[in-house]
Amino acid sequence: MTAGVETPSGKGAGDENFPVGSFLIARPLRPHVAAYYAFARAIDDIADNPDLAPSDKLERLDAMDGALSEGKGEGNPGLAKAHALRRSLIATGVDFAHARDLVSAFRQDAVQGRYRDWAELMGYCNRSAAPVGRFLLELHGEDRRHFGHSDALCNALQVINHLQDCGEDYRKLDRVYLPSDWLGEEGETVEALARPEASPGLRRVLDRCLAHTRELLAQADRLPAALKSRRLAMESAIIVAIAHRLVGELARRDPLAERVELTKAQFLSCGLRGAAAGLFS
Repeated sequence: MTAGVETPSGKGAGDENFPVGSFLIARPLRPHVAAYYAFARAIDDIADNPDLAPSDKLERLDAMDGALSEGKGEGNPGLAKAHALRRSLIATGVDFAHARDLVSAFRQDAVQGRYRDWAELMGYCNRSAAPVGRFLLELHGEDRRHFGHSDALCNALQVINHLQDCGEDYRKLDRVYLPSDWLGEEGETVEALARPEASPGLRRVLDRCLAHTRELLAQADRLPAALKSRRLAMESAIIVAIAHRLVGELARRDPLAERVELTKAQFLSCGLRGAAAGLFS
């Protein structure tokens, strides 16, 4: 690969639904979180670039994976984020799987645009979202027994993001994360996502996704109290609070008609409430 491996979208930590490497993360760990996020952002941007052919995306993702896992392409500035994360993982002893699983998921994004059912979607989320929480827990020395609660939170956040972007993902990438069987049961097709507002059938599919997301969050609610690190418990509790609030907003608002996100006041409220819950959990 030439130096031009990345295809930056301009998105950054400020565009996420949740805090990334906030002050609650211990200062010595923040550079490692930043390295992980930078790598994840880079490969996500490759997979989501509408101007790249699937084969081009796969070639670039393979190059990033080779640099991460084997140190290939040392000195290529286009692979710098992969090499930086490789050094971080070696230094901390964190499992490379938590980064390589992301690459696997984004390879799938390059070639797959439909999901048969909720189980298949969760299989994708287990590689595209759950590794983020596993990375953070392992970085903090937490017990792997708590991966289940963390997976539930990360997968819930992923579904929330899918619902927020469902119209845009379909129009720009021809990618639909809503379970096809649920759409079929409502007599709907993916073309419903091109409308300016959700039809009654599509609304029921969105609500069904939200119901399953609430089930995930019921598991995630137990995560903060299970953690040894008070800082990570506070960060986790804030993210849980944000997720619950976003589910509520998506339940009453139409993601086809508007961008459903939290206001600064709502975000701050979740932060304060979550921090208190994590502190005393």
